[in-house]
Amino acid sequence: MGSERTASGEQRTVPDRRSVNRSMFWRVLRRSVFANRARLLVILLALGAGAAITAALLNLQVDAKRRITAEFRSFGANITIVPRNGERGNAMPESVSNVIPTSTPLGPISRIALLPVVAEVTPVKFDRETQPVDVSDLGKALPAVVNGETSTRQDFDEVYPSKIVFAAKTVHLDFNDCSLGKRLAEKLGVNSYQPLRIKVGQSFEYCLVSRIREFGSALDEQAFVDLALIHKLTNTFGQIGLIQLRIPGTPEQVAETVSTLQRKLKDAEVRPIRQFTEGEARLYGKISGVLTATVAVVLVLTALCVMAAMTNIAAERKNDVGLMKAIGGSVRRVLRIFLAEAALLGLAAGLLGAAAGMALSIGLGKAVFGVAAQPRLIVYPVSVALIVIVAILAAYPLRRLVHIRPASVFRGEE
Repeated sequence: MGSERTASGEQRTVPDRRSVNRSMFWRVLRRSVFANRARLLVILLALGAGAAITAALLNLQVDAKRRITAEFRSFGANITIVPRNGERGNAMPESVSNVIPTSTPLGPISRIALLPVVAEVTPVKFDRETQPVDVSDLGKALPAVVNGETSTRQDFDEVYPSKIVFAAKTVHLDFNDCSLGKRLAEKLGVNSYQPLRIKVGQSFEYCLVSRIREFGSALDEQAFVDLALIHKLTNTFGQIGLIQLRIPGTPEQVAETVSTLQRKLKDAEVRPIRQFTEGEARLYGKISGVLTATVAVVLVLTALCVMAAMTNIAAERKNDVGLMKAIGGSVRRVLRIFLAEAALLGLAAGLLGAAAGMALSIGLGKAVFGVAAQPRLIVYPVSVALIVIVAILAAYPLRRLVHIRPASVFRGEE
């Protein structure tokens, strides 16, 4: 607010010019937006549909990365560490496992240290004192690969995903636990909590089958026991044969971790399982490319629809613009009104359409991946911003109104 002195010497308060201009700007903008409600509805529908499809596809694109990573996790390990330049049967110090970090910025690293040996596996029966019976009463012996391993149960499930066929409800504290692959258990006739004899050379130890797993691979014919048991049977204390890791992240991030590990491990060779990492990258690249191209096409079509409506609006508002310029409206102010109108329409349509698109992506994710997509909050503001930009760019036909001469409008010229 300001003040001025009248001819009689009195002072009176006058409104501030900026507040008057601001109030007039919003009044003109409001009337301009609602001047033609039918065309307003068409523009909102076009922008809203574009926002919904854009938000749905962008959310699927962001969620696809997590889904693909989760799907590839079902293949298990993506990194193998073996003795450097070693032949089959060579080992490396168990301390190598201690050099491997427990996690990356993207999540924990799952690991299993293994020492595989070929052993004679034989089912055993308990006597009344819950002790293995005499060797003469043992069942049929079968040669099999027995892996001495050290890992947590969670790490084992991450590196070697499997289906549990049998799991014991109790654990016998006086015996070692072991788990069998499904086909090996069938060959041995083992289907419950039963003791086995593991024999390497002249040495043997007993273990109880606590789990039978179905891996869907050659592991179904192998057994897993505690690493200490294999050390005792083979007298290879402090040695391991290989380490298998499941490292989270994109192929580029996995490759960077591999390079870091290789620099730290002088006595071992780090080998990525490339068919998994490269396959994951190719699949995500194709999905991302298709969705990005589709979003671009949707935005272009939305812009063309809005531009057609804006062209009609430009023809209708020649007289209004001529009048505004005749009473002193500057080109900049006239242009500002049109840009604000386009931005306001884009914002309103974007807010509503993007919300609908996020909901739509949940159903699309279920149809594409079999699991409902998880809404990503970052997608919402990005989708709204894209639609606002499209609305402003589509308002280009209104720019020619700036060049209208008031005199030609008053004379009725086209």
